[in-house]
Amino acid sequence: VVFGLLLSYVMSGYRCFVCPVEYNNDTNSFTVDCEPSDLFRLQEYNIPEVIRSVIGLTTVWMYPFQIHSIALSTFASLIGPFGGFFASGFKRAFKIKDFANTIPGHGGIMDRFDCQYLMATFVNVYIASFIRGPNPSKLIQQFLTLRPDQQLHIFNTLRSHLADKGMLTAGTEDE
Repeated sequence: VVFGLLLSYVMSGYRCFVCPVEYNNDTNSFTVDCEPSDLFRLQEYNIPEVIRSVIGLTTVWMYPFQIHSIALSTFASLIGPFGGFFASGFKRAFKIKDFANTIPGHGGIMDRFDCQYLMATFVNVYIASFIRGPNPSKLIQQFLTLRPDQQLHIFNTLRSHLADKGMLTAGTEDE
């Protein structure tokens, strides 16, 4: 957990770890240039009174992602290894020793990564639930895949909702 906290602090400071890799057609190369999200910008946090008396600090500067890294590394160290127990139980239920014979004497690829499958599932659910916020571009992308009658229904519903809130005037409704 301490290693995860420290490593996330170091890695959050580099754009190559926090920005998506994009292909630039003009230069025919990959670029890693973006404005990091608030998750990867240093912020000041107040330390709880109980801990203040022990360490003597009132505030600390950290990346918000470090808080998430505590949850992820705690799961990885405490619950992640149970993926191996689950895989072992699964194999015993089917009376097999290894999932494959890719690595003689050591089982297949899944035998080497059985803990990783549980961890990958947790990380995916955690990111979708706590980190990734609403994304308007993805919403529009999904909207455009709908049939035209469904798009029109959503458009009319959204227009009436915005008109009820007073965000659309009579002039913009007619246009």
